[in-house]
Amino acid sequence: MVEFSEHQIDTVFQALSDATRRQMLMTLAASEQTVGQLAAPYAMSLAAASKHIKVLETAGLVRREIQGRTHLCRLSPGPLAAAHEWLAFYERFWTARLDTLDRLLREDDAIKTTGPQGEATTKAEGKPHSKPGDDQ
Repeated sequence: MVEFSEHQIDTVFQALSDATRRQMLMTLAASEQTVGQLAAPYAMSLAAASKHIKVLETAGLVRREIQGRTHLCRLSPGPLAAAHEWLAFYERFWTARLDTLDRLLREDDAIKTTGPQGEATTKAEGKPHSKPGDDQ
């Protein structure tokens, strides 16, 4: 189990709340990039891109290495594991609830189809089917 404090997870989700930063992470998942390369697809200055990268760095999602005047960024996926684990709890929570709902709906449908005593019924009327010779 990945252990992160609530503050760390809050910081990760805050960093992920911006579409530009999410796209930057996807780009970095493919390969390391310079700040200029990360900024290129967007109508933003290098300073603005650097601010986005700083938010990602603060969350621990990106590591920046400075080589002379070049700032090289790499994805650091560890904090994503904590966010995934946090979300996975709720995935299990909702899956269990939806599985229960599915089972109850199937049981209800089966009762409507066969009737309370197991007799075949019409779905529209919920009444037992008549068999030949039952009208006597």
